Parts: sequence; structure tokens; C-alpha cells
Amino acid sequence: MNSKYYLTEVDKHPQSIYCYHNLMGETFIESHSHQKGQFLYTEGGVVHVKTINRVYYLPARHYMWIPAGVTHAIYPNSPKVIMRNLYFPMNVTAHGFYKKEGIYPINNLLLELLLFTKSWTGDIVKTQKDKYTVALAFKLLLKQKASSSLSVELPQPKDERLIHIINYLTAKIDEEHLLPQLASKFSMTDKSLYRLFKKDVGMSYIKYYTKLRIFKSLDYLMNSAYNISEISHMVGYDSLPTFSNTFTKIMGKRPSEYRKSNQIYIES
Repeated sequence: MNSKYYLTEVDKHPQSIYCYHNLMGETFIESHSHQKGQFLYTEGGVVHVKTINRVYYLPARHYMWIPAGVTHAIYPNSPKVIMRNLYFPMNVTAHGFYKKEGIYPINNLLLELLLFTKSWTGDIVKTQKDKYTVALAFKLLLKQKASSSLSVELPQPKDERLIHIINYLTAKIDEEHLLPQLASKFSMTDKSLYRLFKKDVGMSYIKYYTKLRIFKSLDYLMNSAYNISEISHMVGYDSLPTFSNTFTKIMGKRPSEYRKSNQIYIES
């Protein structure tokens, strides 16, 4: 199939449900959008989904709903990542669930239905009654079974100064960066840097920086042999309990639980 299926094939038949299971992994899927809403499920690592305003961190065993018309690029953090996609035609009267971006843990029912579709490729149309009924039920179950969306995203900075600062933090994620020292390094006062974060990304420096570190740790947990203590140092924490407690507060599970979810569950 054309590697740019998401640009050429998804919307070719506006009323079809389009199915694509990418078992080989990709390093980058360029910025694009669809007329259809997208269900994106991942295993074996973390997928970064970048929209115009935000960066989402989609962990293994979770799925993301991307509404129709939302421009996004996709960056799997490892070629081992499995991505499974279903694209659904939407209309203006669709339930509110389908109109907003969100990341959710997958439940057993959805996982079994997804497994049922693993050999499907391309358009599923109404005349294919057996397949279409299953796919349509899957779409309806998304809104019925969805728990609260996980807050695993960060706003994209727009101010050039803040872009440079966040790039610096990301490059040196293994070091601890206190606000006064960071401000001084970029020739700013503490107050001006604090205000810049609040104005541009809508959250305090400490909240943004904490999330950045925890989301980076997901990459290490899913795609490395480092133990959790080593990973805590790799994202700038001197204390393992502090890292573990912070991780649990943000992600809802302890780091060890997330590591266990790295196993590939759906065989190709």
C-alpha cells in the first residue's frame, strides 16, 4: 500500500470506515489532516502526536481520538511501535466525544474488537454488512466506554524565546533546572520567565517542566533496559521516591506498572 495512505486513501470514499494496521512502525508521519475522525491505538512504545497547539504523548495500551479536520503529525519513539488506525466518517451532529482530542486507556471489550479487525485493510463500506456492523459498533462504544481523558499533553510554545528555552530543557532533561538559574542563563528575571510561561503555554514553569520530565521518562520506560532508579536520574530527579510519586500523580500508575504494559499484546 502507498506509504502515504493517510494522505491519499483515507478520504477517497467519504462514507467508508477506513482501516489500517501498521505493524512495522514508522519514524515519522508528516503533518496532515483527514475529513474523517481517527482512532489511533499503540503498543510497544510511546507515540508523539503534534497538533498546531499541543504535543500529545500516547503511551502503549492507550488510544487517541483525533477529530476530523485536526492537523497532526505522528512521531513513534521506536520502530518497534505498533499503530492501529480506524477512520470514521463524521457529521455535524456527532456526539461531543468525537469533536475533541483525547487520550484514553483501552478496555478489554475495545481491545477484543480491535483484534477482530487486525486483518482488515482499506475501506469498509455498508454493503460489507458483517465488517461494517462491527466497525460501527466499535465507534459507538468509544463514547460509551471512554473514561476521563488523560492529561498527557503539553502546549506548543509560540514565543521564540520560550521555544529556545524548552528546546534547551528537553536537550538537558537529565539535569535539574531551577527557575532562577534558568532565567539567568537566558538573560531574564525570575518574574519575566514565570510570566512568559503563564502567558504563552498557560501554565507555570514548574508544572510544564514537571510534565516534560515525566513524559520523557515514558520513552525510557518503554524502550530501554534502564531500571527505574536510573531513569529517574535520566530525567533530572535525585530522589527515586520523588520521581515515582510524581509519575504516579500525573500518569495514574506507578512507573513499574507502565513498564509492564510494554509487552505486545495483539500479535500480528
